[in-house]
Amino acid sequence: MAIKRLFIANRGEIALRIVRAAQALNIETVLAVSDPDRDSAAARLADRKIVIGPASAAKSYLAPRLIVHAAKESGCDGLHPGYGFLSERAILPTLCQAHGIAFVGPEPDVIDALGDKLRARAMAGAAGVPLVPGSDCVASAADARREGDRIGYPVLLKASAGGGGRGMVIANNADEAEAGFHRASAEAVAAFGDGTLFMERFVPEARHVEVQLMGDGKGNVLHFGERDCSVQRRYQKLVEEAPCAAMPDHLRKQLHESAVALAASVNYRNAGTCEFLFDVKRQEFYFIEVNARIQVEHPVSEMISGFDLVQEQIRVAGGADLSVTQDQVKLSGHAIECRINAEDVTRDFLPSPGRITRWQPPEGDGIRLDSHMAQGAMIPPFYDSMVGKLIVHGSDRADAIKRLSAALDEFVVEGVPTTIDLHREIVAHPDFIENRIHTRWLEQVLLPERAKRAA
Repeated sequence: MAIKRLFIANRGEIALRIVRAAQALNIETVLAVSDPDRDSAAARLADRKIVIGPASAAKSYLAPRLIVHAAKESGCDGLHPGYGFLSERAILPTLCQAHGIAFVGPEPDVIDALGDKLRARAMAGAAGVPLVPGSDCVASAADARREGDRIGYPVLLKASAGGGGRGMVIANNADEAEAGFHRASAEAVAAFGDGTLFMERFVPEARHVEVQLMGDGKGNVLHFGERDCSVQRRYQKLVEEAPCAAMPDHLRKQLHESAVALAASVNYRNAGTCEFLFDVKRQEFYFIEVNARIQVEHPVSEMISGFDLVQEQIRVAGGADLSVTQDQVKLSGHAIECRINAEDVTRDFLPSPGRITRWQPPEGDGIRLDSHMAQGAMIPPFYDSMVGKLIVHGSDRADAIKRLSAALDEFVVEGVPTTIDLHREIVAHPDFIENRIHTRWLEQVLLPERAKRAA
């Protein structure tokens, strides 16, 4: 049955985005808020808000039983987890099922299976998806040395339960593989409570390319094109584009088919993203992982498709069939997103909470800003530092870059340091303009150039 009242278990810009999508579908919204978020933009727009705990995420946004209890007591028949927090924890949809609440996301067993990178890798291989040359579980430092020698250096040690760059170590030789095993395992235990590692070939100048998917849970899966998320720092994305302008059309078609095949093989339901490593020199792509949720960068896929992915999430969770066929998904133009964070780039990207004293966002054709901020808004020190996502759409990549450059020049934020100036430098750099970027470009090229100028 269609969802009538939706509980939103998140905060910030994604909470506001979900409120707006639900209200466009004439669905009531109830927003979970921690104490510092009582007066947030999403809290003001939602039909109702419920304070679920103090500032500590562990006692509010990361407390699944508390969240589901609040959803049930407020009469909600659906729950949207957004991204981050509990969005990829199987316990949340499990509790929702037990209380008769529709979870806006995949089934718990699918989340569990895809959240374990080794299991996901095996599932991808079974579905015929190309894999990065690598290993199964690496159980010891001796295993790491042996597997590194077999795969060929450089290699990347990765946490099976990990994400966001934690539990990931590059090794350029056997000695580094042994030392890296101990470091990566310790990081994985500290971050995820699970030190299981595996190993993959490391591609020094790769592109990070991902396919936006939507499934109905019955084996039917659509794609909404791919995104290039190669501008990263410490495995955290700063700029995302759609489509990947570096990928030839025949590989693009294979990429889409591979992502859809994997999702269909597990009867994937709701929104998800299949991530790949694109080796430009070899002209090969390899499966990395599946993110079983809506992602931060979903707006660029919406801009090139004209499709509201969050509304579709809510409809599918309520039992509806997919509202379009693949033939009806028409992709056009080029979109670019910049993640604007309240961080001091001159102090190693130190998060900078505080009050925004001036907020002057850009406006114009092809410009979209997803943000929960305004002049006078307070950025609390307890959560992620992102204050908004600036997205532009152009007729092609050159047009999109031109619009983005102008929009960044117009964007004024005062009161806290932000990454806007850094984004201006990225967009103006010849390597970015000429599409010569890769996943280590920011750290190897632009940031050293920036430091040299400042010295």
